[in-house]
Amino acid sequence: MRIDKFLKVSRIIKRRTVAKELCDAGKVKLNGRPAKAGSELKIGDKLEIGYGPRLLEVEIQQLRDNVSAKDAALLYTVLREEKQGDSI
Repeated sequence: MRIDKFLKVSRIIKRRTVAKELCDAGKVKLNGRPAKAGSELKIGDKLEIGYGPRLLEVEIQQLRDNVSAKDAALLYTVLREEKQGDSI
């Protein structure tokens, strides 16, 4: 599954176009390396997403094309979340 699609399906980012723009701006890293929107994800991969004052690091648990809003958080595990340089 593409990174931009995963970010939308998992509801980490609300729109796929915004997810693509973040990737194009170098704000998304896949396993520590800058990622393109079309990069393919595998279960166990780690994503680091920086947007606004927020930094979110997640590990991929499941890859599904469709998921309900209440089950979206089951697709990933949050490893780290920071806001404006402070740990939350």
